Amino acid sequence: MRALQAGCSALAGLALAATLATTAAAEIRLSFTLDSTISGPAAPFLLPLDSGAYKAEGLNVSIEEAANALEPITRVASGLFDMGFADINALIRFHDANPAAPVKAVFMVYNRPAYAVIGRKSRGIATPKDLEGKKIGAPAADPAFAQWPVFAQATGIDAGKVTIENVGLPVREPIFMAGQVDAITGLSFGAYIDLKARGVPVEDMVVLPMADYGLALYGNAIIVNTKFAETHPDAVKGFLRAFLKGLKETVKQPARAVESVLKRGDTVRKATETERLTAAIRDSIVTPEVRADGYGGVDGARFARAIDQMTAAYKFKNGKPKLEDVFDASFLPPPAERKFQ
Repeated sequence: MRALQAGCSALAGLALAATLATTAAAEIRLSFTLDSTISGPAAPFLLPLDSGAYKAEGLNVSIEEAANALEPITRVASGLFDMGFADINALIRFHDANPAAPVKAVFMVYNRPAYAVIGRKSRGIATPKDLEGKKIGAPAADPAFAQWPVFAQATGIDAGKVTIENVGLPVREPIFMAGQVDAITGLSFGAYIDLKARGVPVEDMVVLPMADYGLALYGNAIIVNTKFAETHPDAVKGFLRAFLKGLKETVKQPARAVESVLKRGDTVRKATETERLTAAIRDSIVTPEVRADGYGGVDGARFARAIDQMTAAYKFKNGKPKLEDVFDASFLPPPAERKFQ
């Protein structure tokens, strides 16, 4: 009897090992690139790793940081990464310059962009027009600075009266703190919260969100290499389903979701990253449009207005793009699943 039991145990072990091997072999490897280093707003992408939501979709997902806003687009377009998180407006310009590049957006995450100008009240800045006669520190790689001409046109700023100082991303906040510039461009939940965490008095800062002044532009979206999407459409759909679960959980409990960020970054602080994530949810993710229409989609009429506005900052070489040129809604979960709750 003992020998029989031992034999059965051995067979059971072999069967389990075979099952695990088959499951592992069936998993699709999917590489994903963020648009920056890991911080609070990355929580919706990281949470499904910890909850097993990606695994449940048959995916073996790896997520990596990026050095700047353009890198995820070039990574995905080259096929180095399968999917990523990127500024939709940078993608539009990239697509215009590289119309054959196999990359499109498939899920709009930031319904409202976080582009902003952060200024010093003590330097006389309270409204956009107050930027005239002032010096702005603006990194060339900053997605917010890319929209500066659109913002200036929308607010009636005489751009010729504003001094733009091209600075590197690492020194943007330090030169603001040192008083070498009167304002900087950046993300409202990025540069502003970094400055606050570094001790800049909140009462001396004014945040001018560009979306508050008529910009119809969208923000960051999930992008995909279209060749990968053609070969593995179910993997793309599965990733978006898992991400949507993570997004909804993050919106409901940001303080809990940020733990997935903290465990991957020894230098990040919980209070700061929770505040950053909460601001991203409030200002960019859960907008009136999302509350009404659900997560992930893009409104065609608004997109057309955004393209018209972009002509203030960019001259299209191949004509104004249509929505379907840069956004593929076919991989989105059904509307009922994307409904805001």
